[in-house]
Amino acid sequence: MARHPGVTVEQAEAVFTMVSGFSGFGFPKAHGAAFGLLAYQSTWLRVHYGPEFLCALLDEQPMGFYPPDALVHEAQRRGISVLAPEVNAGEVGCTVTADGAVQVGLGYVLGVRADEIAALVATRQEGGAFTSLEDLASRAGAGRAALERLAWSGACDGLAGGDRRVALWQLGVTAPGVRARGRAGVQLALALDLPAPPKLQPLSAWDEMVADYATTGLTASTHPIGLLRPRLRAGGAVDIGALARLGHGTDVRVGGLVVARQRPGTAKGITFLLLEDEHGTVNVIVSPQIYERERLTVRTEPLVVIEGRLERHASAGGAINIVARGVTRLEVGDRVAAQVKDFSLLDAIELARQSAVQEFVSPPPGGGEVLAATGTDDFRAVAPPVMNFGAGRSR
Repeated sequence: MARHPGVTVEQAEAVFTMVSGFSGFGFPKAHGAAFGLLAYQSTWLRVHYGPEFLCALLDEQPMGFYPPDALVHEAQRRGISVLAPEVNAGEVGCTVTADGAVQVGLGYVLGVRADEIAALVATRQEGGAFTSLEDLASRAGAGRAALERLAWSGACDGLAGGDRRVALWQLGVTAPGVRARGRAGVQLALALDLPAPPKLQPLSAWDEMVADYATTGLTASTHPIGLLRPRLRAGGAVDIGALARLGHGTDVRVGGLVVARQRPGTAKGITFLLLEDEHGTVNVIVSPQIYERERLTVRTEPLVVIEGRLERHASAGGAINIVARGVTRLEVGDRVAAQVKDFSLLDAIELARQSAVQEFVSPPPGGGEVLAATGTDDFRAVAPPVMNFGAGRSR
């Protein structure tokens, strides 16, 4: 550049400084061309073969930037129906139904051995659909632990009147078939009628969602933020879909599920959060000052509320970001997670003093006290892993 006519040393130094800076995060041409082709091919498949493309991604996990849960939610927002695991419909892997829905495979149920899932599917294909919980237990060849995991995932709801607590209770007292040692096949058990279950309190939508995450790592039903939407709306929060109607510089409050955290070394201490709700995703920019002040929340909480300023620069193609001024944990609030009867009033008072997550509820008929545990700790334990660059996926 210095030898080029009309270029001063100062100009040459300025251009070289920009090129040198780009080398810290830029890519060579070959990488850019290869990635561009891959992006085009993936987009074409997503547009023209959306359900099949989702199936392929779900069956190749772990991979890529997004966890299976985020892939499912994004597909649902595009109108693709996603069905939860089902013992009378699912295969080992994910499949596309005749009407274009994606059926999540039984292999997604955590804690069940691959050979047990394969045997269950093979038995159903050979002998027909399971007609009852007794029939499932006697023919499937899965052990009691596997049957209980299938029940708690909701995969047996069709055989239990849609109530996974009933399925869990009844499969816990049934006699399952036994895999024959050293030989292929199952020693079948008699499909004896099961006793009627006791009256069980129905699962709330929140508890069903937590059970989904605990057993499969994803939910095909209501998004966690969708269940908390009334509380967020009452607190002045808007959904991510509404951000497109707001102008640059607007003060906003949004709640969401953290899908990814990034703190690249070249970003001068800035942390980026990818936040998702039932309507979409948005990028959140957390300054070093906010990060240090809310470090634990930013690094560990799966459900957060962001208060900040909306940014939409024409130079960035109109992409929306939120510059955070505050990051707080999103609480479920007055949701009752568990009830424990304590017949000692003094003990109940002491327990309430010791725990910030317990509160008194009026005494039930017949005496005694009820302590109600509240908060989002049940979801924190089962939340889908978040992509942390440099560390992979973690809670």
